[in-house]
Amino acid sequence: ADYIAKKLGEKAQVAELEGVPGASATRERGQGFHNIADKKLKVVAKQSADFDRTKGLNVMENLLQANPDIKAVFAHNDEMALGAIEAINSSGKDIMVIGFDGNDDALKAIKAGKMEATVAQQPDLIGKLAVDAGRDVIQGKKVEKNIPAPLKLV
Repeated sequence: ADYIAKKLGEKAQVAELEGVPGASATRERGQGFHNIADKKLKVVAKQSADFDRTKGLNVMENLLQANPDIKAVFAHNDEMALGAIEAINSSGKDIMVIGFDGNDDALKAIKAGKMEATVAQQPDLIGKLAVDAGRDVIQGKKVEKNIPAPLKLV
């Protein structure tokens, strides 16, 4: 959200493609996005597309008809983002799309200039943090219940 605000200006009109309702990834990614978006952007539409590319396409077509001034889309995963790109291309509009996961198709779309960015988890770092925490437990040290791993914008 911060990246969108910096690139497009504060109060830019943004759509959010949400994952499966109730899923932890949907809840956590949405919360992380809204921590910044609610202060800096204008989220004009949000709808679930169930982490699915085809649903991302269909939902985005509907959102574009109802909200013609959307300037950016944040999708809770890359599959929905890639579907949204198809809908945007068909509409002829120029809309920034950011996904989440850093999957191969998204990285190709970014290199081709079709997608702005993706938020990537860092599995190597997550693994290291888990091993470190396991070692600390074995050594009788106190370990935090939640150990956050930073994300990376690609």
